[in-house]
Amino acid sequence: MELSVGEVAAALFETATEELAVPVPSTDTLYDALSSAVRALGPAGIAKEVGTFAGLDAEEFFEVADCRRFAYRLALSFWYEGARSRPMTVGETAVALYLSDAYRHHQVDALTVRRAPLLVSRAIRQGAAAVPVETLVRLGEVMTREFAGPGLACVTSGVTAESHPAGSVVTSGRDWLYRQALPDWHRRRFCFDLLRVDALQPSPLIVRLDGGGYVLGATPPAGPDGTWTRTLRAEW
Repeated sequence: MELSVGEVAAALFETATEELAVPVPSTDTLYDALSSAVRALGPAGIAKEVGTFAGLDAEEFFEVADCRRFAYRLALSFWYEGARSRPMTVGETAVALYLSDAYRHHQVDALTVRRAPLLVSRAIRQGAAAVPVETLVRLGEVMTREFAGPGLACVTSGVTAESHPAGSVVTSGRDWLYRQALPDWHRRRFCFDLLRVDALQPSPLIVRLDGGGYVLGATPPAGPDGTWTRTLRAEW
């Protein structure tokens, strides 16, 4: 559509704020809302709204923050031609950090890591490149289930479970690759907690090709709030 992120956010705010409030919309829903907004407002109408929208305070109006976040998400989704892309999830970045060479041979706290965001960013990319992207996605899903709490935990009936110090559960049959590739519970826990809390660490995109398959993408600019979006669930 050749619209800037600011124009997309303004168009969504003017026409679709209420219907996009809850639940969190899929990317397809956002794109449909944007298409409707473009038809309703037209280029001139969008241009007219951009200036007003840019002056609104996101801290005062949560809808403004939502629309800016949605516009950023659409921009990332269509970053590549012939593909769809999204930010890495918390679990995927944590798996990548675990698989990297960073901080393997000494104890380190979260404050030390936050002082070196570029080192962590390089480590995420290094670890992500160590396995096929499909495998990274699978391992990330299991790590999220292990550490994100009861709401995302999944125990298969009739399958013996492996219990860890924090009481989290990984199914011993289905998740054998996870336990083989990431055997150190304490390192798993550290990587997940760090990347769930700290959104200042840049991470690359997961790209799903229209012809099938996945590749690791570029590291995009930070979002409208100055951070890199990382959700617990993949948002296509």
